Amino acid sequence: MARHLITSALPYINGIKHLGNMVGSMLPADVYSRYLRQRGHDVLYICATDEHGTPAELAAKERGLPVDEFCAQAHDAQKAVYDGFALAFDYFGRSSSAENRDITQHFARKLNENGFIEERAIRQVYSPADGRFLPDRYVEGTCPHCGYDKARGDQCENCTRVLDPTDLIEPRSAISGSTDLEVRETKHLFLLQSKLQHEVEEWVARHEQDWPQLASSIARKWLTEGLHDRAITRDLDWGVPVPADTWPELAAEGKVFYVWFDAPIEYIGATKEWADQDPENRDWKSWWYEADDTVRYTQFMAKDNVPFHTVMFPATELGVREPWKKVDYVKAFNWLTYYGGKFSTSQKRGVFTDQALDILPADYWRYFLIANAPESDDSSFTWEHFTATVNKDLADTLGNFVNRVLSFSRKRFGDEVPAGGEPGEAETRLGEEIATLLAEYETHMDTLQFRKAASALRALWSAGNSYLEEKAPWLEIKTDKDAAALTLRTAMNLIHLYAVVSEPFIPASAAAMRAAFTLPSDTATWTTPEEAKSLTSIPVGTPFTVPPVLFAKLTDEDLEAYKDRFGGQPA
Repeated sequence: MARHLITSALPYINGIKHLGNMVGSMLPADVYSRYLRQRGHDVLYICATDEHGTPAELAAKERGLPVDEFCAQAHDAQKAVYDGFALAFDYFGRSSSAENRDITQHFARKLNENGFIEERAIRQVYSPADGRFLPDRYVEGTCPHCGYDKARGDQCENCTRVLDPTDLIEPRSAISGSTDLEVRETKHLFLLQSKLQHEVEEWVARHEQDWPQLASSIARKWLTEGLHDRAITRDLDWGVPVPADTWPELAAEGKVFYVWFDAPIEYIGATKEWADQDPENRDWKSWWYEADDTVRYTQFMAKDNVPFHTVMFPATELGVREPWKKVDYVKAFNWLTYYGGKFSTSQKRGVFTDQALDILPADYWRYFLIANAPESDDSSFTWEHFTATVNKDLADTLGNFVNRVLSFSRKRFGDEVPAGGEPGEAETRLGEEIATLLAEYETHMDTLQFRKAASALRALWSAGNSYLEEKAPWLEIKTDKDAAALTLRTAMNLIHLYAVVSEPFIPASAAAMRAAFTLPSDTATWTTPEEAKSLTSIPVGTPFTVPPVLFAKLTDEDLEAYKDRFGGQPA
């Protein structure tokens, strides 16, 4: 089996993330990782908090904490939420780790040795009102390309163009709002991306035909516009320091690397953090160094992160002139909107992940978000859509099926799987249908088509309901007890199948379904379509229990309460 390295875009340290962040990177990466593990692959799923940069410094100052202490607390708070969503990271690290510092400095030295870093004197925005140079993202203004009036000095989140602060129209300090800005001279290191343009183009050309159109089109747009040399250092107190053995003057001035230089390197750094916890049994380099033929690397991210992962970080890796693993497949997502408007961490608009878990268990959110993942276009979260999906798919189609089958069988046949008669034509048809749908589900999961995979999973659940309605064991029991027992036994085997194949989407509910059956040994990690045809994985006589209600239906009162708390359509 192949070895699969999976990373999702690093969530920034400053604040709990909203549902759009969850569905745009971490959750689909978790679903895919779980699926691959169940299919027998060797999987390493790595993520981390992205902790450097001015926003962390400012948030720490606002909280009255040293920045390192603030980041440690924020990391733990974010990790608790991700645990609540049952994200099964192999390791969730921190970009402020010593491992990331060492590897980032190594990359910088190698880039410098190979002629891809240059020290330049530049003129940078300085705010007398704030008494400091302003990093790119803390200069705001109007984008010169699309007219968006809240563009940052590093990138316009509206049109995704990469910017410099001096590009902005009517710039202002994002800290104080002051428009009294000066431009002063300071020295910084530049990554000479222009010298790597052709190498990056050749690398992208070898991979883009396999990527989703969203990822390849954004990468191609950047390359068509031409790669520009980019400053990779900042005047900050918090970050990976410029190594004094290579740039003593800049190190003495306290320069640190730009967060977008060290953050992607943290994928490697976090893998080393993972390995350093058990160095005798974990080899981090085997996943990253000279691993092109042994590892398939898949990255998950929203579209605003695509340029950095398809162009900037590959350019960095190419310029190092060492055989570091580069991404094979970039799974990019559009935006999840809130009633058509943007989720916004800074403006606190939309549902945040900690709030979501306060309302309902994680499986409700996991299923809804993946079933409506913004793959081909933006998708909109509304409370009406959410409650309708929960009620129809989870409560009625799956949860009600499980409860009906187990409750009725227990009432009529006791708490063991009944024997009944031999399978007939209806069971044969059902087995063929299940095999076909399961094969579709596998195909969509293998190709990372999550909405289609959710649709196939929903169809698998629906097939059980159709079978139950066709056979009507509540009527069969009146005239043919063995026939009713066969129907219920077959339906129980469907429940076990659902438990196995639904686990990537709804792990807690899948575990509850599996635990309903007291099997002496239940080691099944997956059921193939051919195996599923027979629907005989649960032996006759197996004790079972009726689990608590898997999914509670949401009422009109629930809907109104959610809208009152979070608001409906934005003004």
